[in-house]
Amino acid sequence: MSSDQAAPASRVASKKGRAGELRSRLFETRKLSRTLAEPLSDEDQVVQAMDDASPTKWHLGHTTWFFESFLLGELNKSYRLFDKDFAYCFNSYYESKGERHPRPFRGLLTRPGADAIRAYRAHVDDALEKFLDDGGIDDAALDIIELGINHEQQHQELLLTDILSLFASQPLRPAYRKVKIAEADKACQATFIAFDGGIVQAGHVGNGFSYDNEGPRHDVLLRPFRLADRCVTKGEWLEFMADGGYETPSLWLSDGWTTVKEEGWRAPLYWENHEGEWRQMTLGGMRPIDPAAPVAHVSYFEADAFARWAGKRLPTEFEWECASEGLSEEGCTLGSDAYRPSPAGKPDGSLLQMFGDVWEWTQSHYSPYPGYEPPQGAVGEYNGKFMCGQFVLKGASCVTPDGHSRRTYRNFFYPHQRWQFMGLRLAEDQ
Repeated sequence: MSSDQAAPASRVASKKGRAGELRSRLFETRKLSRTLAEPLSDEDQVVQAMDDASPTKWHLGHTTWFFESFLLGELNKSYRLFDKDFAYCFNSYYESKGERHPRPFRGLLTRPGADAIRAYRAHVDDALEKFLDDGGIDDAALDIIELGINHEQQHQELLLTDILSLFASQPLRPAYRKVKIAEADKACQATFIAFDGGIVQAGHVGNGFSYDNEGPRHDVLLRPFRLADRCVTKGEWLEFMADGGYETPSLWLSDGWTTVKEEGWRAPLYWENHEGEWRQMTLGGMRPIDPAAPVAHVSYFEADAFARWAGKRLPTEFEWECASEGLSEEGCTLGSDAYRPSPAGKPDGSLLQMFGDVWEWTQSHYSPYPGYEPPQGAVGEYNGKFMCGQFVLKGASCVTPDGHSRRTYRNFFYPHQRWQFMGLRLAEDQ
């Protein structure tokens, strides 16, 4: 058999292998969403604590609508809609997909009920199984499935951070689940690791999945820099607070100082002072502050002010990406069952906590890379239209699904937001 004859068979085998892998990942991901919702009552799943958050029920419905709208409704002619009104309820921001319920009022969606959402997920999962079993799925369909898997993983993290937001607003301060409580460690002094800089390449490369905003790969010029070997800890944040960090306007950007005064910030989100002792609301309930653990739930404004107080700065996203080359992309993520950031442990001369524990703020504005073009169609609304007024975070958090993040991943939020597991790592010039 000639190589010309063998090539098509090889491509078919490769497609079958990819389809089988994605099928397994798809239904594992769909199952994990249900598992994450199991500790919650139906009442828990309805409420929205603030405009940035969404109810658990909405997350479960929206991730299902994504597959229904972008895959089954587009590519499966035999698919029957579960309910034509669900598109209005569970569309997030896709203008090309029609009108939608306003985000700040998702907590008012008492109907459809939780039972209806569970039935909706079962209906779509059954249709996905049949669609995959029918065969003849092309690469475009497989690409949508892979995007949908990663999209649902993003919402799994959001589901947990939104539940923390909700439970922190409850007078009983309930725990989402029991978590393992390790003894508080004493943090080792942070050390700074030097990097030469130069012309480096940034952005995704290879055949693995990436979001469109991770490319194109391009050259970046870096000056020599140093990066802290671990994230900033809660103990260090207590020192910042004790030294008047939240009362010293010279440490803050103008918009940040305005936010501090308007919002009355005196500590990271979910910190409460009980008779002189700082405690923090966590997914495991109200807990004493662990001074060795990374600080979390701080905004870009707070991260920037802390770095200025410490005589350092935040890294750029390209410094962070360059420094992480060759490191394992594993850490304290969702599979660790910690559900909160964990201390770095003993230093070993390398960068610790680069993946997991907290998303790390960078000083980089979220903007397109040179040559970036959003995909055509509705999926083009996924990332590109948000490239204004936000900052890039790198790494992963303690509630990021395992395997979801990578060196080139670009998370992004507005500078005042802090309800996610957001922290920081310091940098300095050489």
